[in-house]
Amino acid sequence: MRLVLAELTKIRTTSTWWIFGLVMVPLWGLAVLYNWGTTSLTSDIPADAEVPPDQAELLAVVGSDINVATTHYTSGQFLGVLLVMLLGAILVTNEFHHQTATNTFLVTPHRERVVLAKLAAGVLLGLGFWLLTTVLNLLVVPFVLRSLDVPVQLGEPAVWRAIGLNALAYALWAILGVGAGVLIRSQIGATLTLSIGYLIGSIGGSVAFALLTQFVADFFAKLEVIVPTTASQLMVAGTDLPGNPPRWVGAAVLIGYALITGAIGTLIMRRRDIS
Repeated sequence: MRLVLAELTKIRTTSTWWIFGLVMVPLWGLAVLYNWGTTSLTSDIPADAEVPPDQAELLAVVGSDINVATTHYTSGQFLGVLLVMLLGAILVTNEFHHQTATNTFLVTPHRERVVLAKLAAGVLLGLGFWLLTTVLNLLVVPFVLRSLDVPVQLGEPAVWRAIGLNALAYALWAILGVGAGVLIRSQIGATLTLSIGYLIGSIGGSVAFALLTQFVADFFAKLEVIVPTTASQLMVAGTDLPGNPPRWVGAAVLIGYALITGAIGTLIMRRRDIS
């Protein structure tokens, strides 16, 4: 526990955490506006519009009250988990940037304990950001839903399940960040690599699987869940979506990535020369 507190203190005594927090708020606001606008546009599609049957079924489910509600109550996840991942990486790269890694491992020779403390600190920071966006969503989203003529839905278990799984997503992305920070020691290098990889990977993965689904085979649509951002978005859906794997598959994929990244990071840190 003392090691975890020490890791949190390292972040608290720098400007990093509150800068990320200040950045998070406008990004969350943009996410709410995006979801609001997207829902408004899709609800305006005429019922007799010529849409392929499979897409019509998906649009109908996505546009259901419960899925509209869960989408809005988890607003901010896409860019929120990116910030959490970067913060997790900074927990590690800070040591090398400020040349404190040697002192850290002299004080605590068991390196795996240090890595576990960083993983725990990353999870706590991730949950802090989740709490921030969740409180904002609970305050603002009911007004957005009323403007869309959608019930507030706070009495629905599916909404609270989505909010809870959203917390899990934030925690798992923080673990991914810590693991990536071990692999990429440079703070600037890790920040740029993770940011570019996250955004390009998300967009590129969606485009690639869409093309494979259209020109090769339909089952590729279900394989898109291996893209981490797709997995984290799927797990917070209010219901299972037609043409997509069950929500638990998204959670399992993200947990798998976090476990692999955390394990690799721990092994590398144990063997790598720190000086």
